[in-house]
Amino acid sequence: MFDNDNYGYQRSHHRERRYEGPLGLIQSLGMILFFPLMFVYLEVVFHLYMGLAMKYAPIMILFGISLGLILSLFTINFGHLANKIIAYIITILSSLIFCIEMVCKVVLKQYYQLLSTADTAANNKLTDYMDAIIKGIVSNLWGIFLMLVPVILIFIFGHRFYRFRRKHITLSACVAAIAIATHLFGLGVVHLNWSGDFTPKMVYFTDTNVEDQVEQLGIITMLRLDVKHTLFGVNKALDDDFSDLQVPSIDQEDGNKSDDNKNDANQNTGGNTAEATPEPTPGIDTSPNVMDIDFDTLISESKNDNVEWLNKYFQSVTPTNKNEYTGMFEDYNVIFITAEGFSGYLIDEERTPTLYKLTHEGFVFNNYYTPLHYTSTSGGEFQNLTGLYPKNGNPISMKETGEQKTNMYFSLANQLNRLGYKSIGFHNNGEMYGRRKSHPNLGYDWNQGGEGFEMEKTSAGNNVWPQSDEYMVQQTVDEFINEDKFNVYYMTVSGHMPYNFTGDAMAVKNKSYVENLPYTDTTKAYLAANMEVEKALSYLIERLEEAGKLENTLLVMTADHIPYFDVATLEELAGKSFGGSQIENLKESDVDFDLYKNSLIMWSGSMTEPVVIDKPCGQVDILPTVSNLLGLEYDSRLLAGSDILSDAAPLVIFSSSSWLTDKGLYNRYTGKLTLADGVTMTDEEKQEYITKMKKIVNYKLQASVSIIEEDYYDIVFGDK
Repeated sequence: MFDNDNYGYQRSHHRERRYEGPLGLIQSLGMILFFPLMFVYLEVVFHLYMGLAMKYAPIMILFGISLGLILSLFTINFGHLANKIIAYIITILSSLIFCIEMVCKVVLKQYYQLLSTADTAANNKLTDYMDAIIKGIVSNLWGIFLMLVPVILIFIFGHRFYRFRRKHITLSACVAAIAIATHLFGLGVVHLNWSGDFTPKMVYFTDTNVEDQVEQLGIITMLRLDVKHTLFGVNKALDDDFSDLQVPSIDQEDGNKSDDNKNDANQNTGGNTAEATPEPTPGIDTSPNVMDIDFDTLISESKNDNVEWLNKYFQSVTPTNKNEYTGMFEDYNVIFITAEGFSGYLIDEERTPTLYKLTHEGFVFNNYYTPLHYTSTSGGEFQNLTGLYPKNGNPISMKETGEQKTNMYFSLANQLNRLGYKSIGFHNNGEMYGRRKSHPNLGYDWNQGGEGFEMEKTSAGNNVWPQSDEYMVQQTVDEFINEDKFNVYYMTVSGHMPYNFTGDAMAVKNKSYVENLPYTDTTKAYLAANMEVEKALSYLIERLEEAGKLENTLLVMTADHIPYFDVATLEELAGKSFGGSQIENLKESDVDFDLYKNSLIMWSGSMTEPVVIDKPCGQVDILPTVSNLLGLEYDSRLLAGSDILSDAAPLVIFSSSSWLTDKGLYNRYTGKLTLADGVTMTDEEKQEYITKMKKIVNYKLQASVSIIEEDYYDIVFGDK
């Protein structure tokens, strides 16, 4: 019988050099060895180039060998030409995956999962990041070259060194058996007693903590787990020790606000160190901010273990209390601004007088942070608008609320809509992160570029990039200024990276404000671009005053995230260094967390004097604080953040699960608690405090994710 495969091999055989001995064995085994070695090379070199820990190398090596052996089966069971084409395709795609992940981490500061991120990546406008992408590629050409070495090798040597003949089925069976054994061996290593807050065993069985999955398990395993979890879900094993879930505090004598003397003495600790229960002020309601929820019934009717866990958890959480600021702005209008890439380090009394006024004459938050959580802008918005932490992985929390029409009962718009407010939102850019669905679901009449908002055009008829925040406010203020009760949300874009005087229209527009400043061009461009926020705020205040509504409007503004692609700019503005070897990738192992320090505006024209707040606070604390200021009925137990103005102990959680309280800063990479000024603890007390806080942090993060995944608010409030 005529053997096509053998004939094809005989035709190409004259081009192959036959080796003897060990080289002959290597040549004969060919792709069976090439792919395992390729994945080991890619994982190890990627880790070394990206500065990732190598102590987990045995895990990624074993998983890399296993996958390589499995893929080799596709190159030894077909004809010569088919085997060859498949081998080349696998090699090219594998190298490209590592190149893409490298660029994603450098540009967007995160690794991207395969299936659960694909739709978001496809819908987002990569042209907005094109300059940054090009810059990221150019600055990492050496790393990209290293990732492409397998492609170079197979193109140079593959056609003359490897035999692409079909192998005997017995050999394929042996390869498959070795691949399975190697994978099981890798799982055994995963289950070893590794040290640290996050171990390989923990991250292997979760769909969060993508950064840790890459570092501990490898790129390929992270992507494999994403496929597995997308198709089959995640079996969550949740701790259920709900005893003592109150954040311990040293600031219980007189709460949170401070006069000038107290401000100087307790800048870093948030107040006195006395352990005392505050005496209620006569005439002030200090009852808990809770709603009438029958948790016992909810527990008995829980539809699954996750919902039961949520019910038991929230039943155990200590609520925050009402305080002297409860209802301070009752019936006020609200304007909430999320400022793209904003940092308080840019505020200057002369250059940005409105920003300076609003951050110094309203509520003054001296220790406010905007940690960079997953998906940067969308993660920041999610914290600002929901009082919850975003999932550290996919699907993206904010987008998921829109896709699934999740009940967002406590969003500010939904709360105020129930009281008859008109809630309307604007974004001066096109569709990204699924806002077309998520923001109407939050309760806003949503308008974005091309969908309810006409963007500014150049003389050639193209959209200006980035768009002007001042222009957005000018074009939209008349849509709400004459309403009896309005609640307005702006998501800005003028501060979007990259910052330069070539492709950044806002930097070019405002160059005159910064050209004489003693900074680099990148920093100058960043300051110039953010002049649009200053102008937008100035215009808003002017129009509110003209309409006679300045004194009954609460203005709130915060960032979505810091300008994370330009840390050097923040260092220049702050006059200090923020990190060590991993600062470029914002890995928090050796970062100065003051990098995330920012400004939070809560201001009204009715305020006659500033209220200074020294306690640490973050973005998730905005919603409960504003809800309390407006005198809204909400349940403080069901949010991850807490009312900053209450006597609740402070807690800021960073993306790595490091955390900050009034007692100190815990770095989960080092496992060390750095005590705040004036705080003393014995080693035993430190360890006890760390253990308790780690549980609280873990529960808050898990509850935030499960609220969305289980549509928990609909379970509790669906008929209200």
